[in-house]
Order: sequence, then structure tokens, then C-alpha cells
Amino acid sequence: MPQIAQDVLKVLDAATIDGALLTLNGNLDRKLYVETNKVLEAAGGKWNRSKKAHVFEGNAIDAIEPIILTGEYRVTKQDFGQFDTPEGLATEVAIIAGIEAGMQVLEPNIGIGRIAFAAERRGGIITGFEIDLSRAAKAHAILPKANIKVADFLAEEPEARFDRVVMNPPFAKQDDIRHVLHAFKFLRPGGKLVAIMSNSVMFRDNKMTTDFRAFVEAHSGTMKALPEGSFKSSGTGVNTCIVTLIA
Repeated sequence: MPQIAQDVLKVLDAATIDGALLTLNGNLDRKLYVETNKVLEAAGGKWNRSKKAHVFEGNAIDAIEPIILTGEYRVTKQDFGQFDTPEGLATEVAIIAGIEAGMQVLEPNIGIGRIAFAAERRGGIITGFEIDLSRAAKAHAILPKANIKVADFLAEEPEARFDRVVMNPPFAKQDDIRHVLHAFKFLRPGGKLVAIMSNSVMFRDNKMTTDFRAFVEAHSGTMKALPEGSFKSSGTGVNTCIVTLIA
């Protein structure tokens, strides 16, 4: 699947979108414009000279946002926010989190349970949330001792009692940032959060993203890009990173 260069993704992120119209901003050199135009056309945007914009059949943001978040020309799942964590990467998250026996561990978006399972194997006591009942059932099948609640995590009242938070939140419309910021409130002082996020948090320049990078820096955090193909076994080439935060 074709991957999109980061300089093109930055151009798309900086574009002005008004309904079906997308207008590119700044002075782009010929090569960058051609590459950006190729992506826009692949996404369904047609150049309209009189409007000086690319015109989409529906809302342009619905076509462009998945591309910025995944770095792909097309998305392999209807819900591009949902990518199951490969088992090896789930283990890596648990190791980075430094989970020890008896620690209270929160997985806010437990999905089918892979990260939580890796955390439990290291001795963590698991609490999880999952909005999808069928996915929660799959998680419960491999984590019978875990406390799994079927609910929208973002609607949960924070309770700062967890030693660790490990997570792979949905990426749609920058929900990964919203979920991580909310999950951070569940950590007790000195606790650690480790999240898989869209690597767009490392380069987007909108206020939500720049504020988030400042938040990471203010909480002794790190951002590390994961290798390309990290989610290949989950059916996508989505570009990701691992973010850590200390409460």
C-alpha cells in the first residue's frame, strides 16, 4: 500500500477546509504540489480552477483526516480508528511501562485484550473499558480475572488510583490525544502511561497537537516513532509512535 511522505501530510494538515472545498496554503514547490495533488485526487478531490480549491463529493475532512492519521492513500477498515495491537508490540508496551506484580493497571480501550493480556502476564491487576460489547467479550475470554466495563471511556469520571496506564486508543479525529489526556487523570502520583498513538502527533501543527506535545514535555514524556509495518499483521500500514508520560 502506498505510503505518503511526511512533507505531503504536513501540507494536507495545513490546508483550509470548508465543507467540500479544500484549499492548499503556502507556496509549494512544483514537486511537492504534484505529490500533494496526487494524494488529493486519489482521495476524490477534483481541482476547480474558479474556486481555486479541490472539491470533494462530500465533506473534505472525512476524506483527508484518515489520510493524515494513517499516512495511507486508502484505509483498510471502515473505522480507521480501530487497529488491533500486534502481540509483539503489546508485549513491548507492557515492558516499557515497567509493570510489576500487584500493580493496578488501566487499559482504557481494551479492544480484544492484547495489551492488557501482556500486562497481566507481568503481574498487573487489570481494569479495562471497551465501548464495543463484542470486543469486550473477546477481551474477557482471555482475561477472566480482569474488571472490564462496557462503556465510553471518555465519559468516565477520573479516579487517580492506577500505577500504570497502557493503551492503544482510537485515532479518528485526533481521538488518541483526547483519550490519552483523559487517561492521564487516572494515574496516581508517580504513575506511568504508555500509549500507542498516530505518529501525526509528532508533526501536526494544529493547536490540539502542539498543546499535546507541550503536555508531553511538561510531564517528563517521550515520543518515539515505531518502525514502518508495525501494524502490518493487523491489516494496515498505519504510521504510529509510542508516547510515555509520568504523573
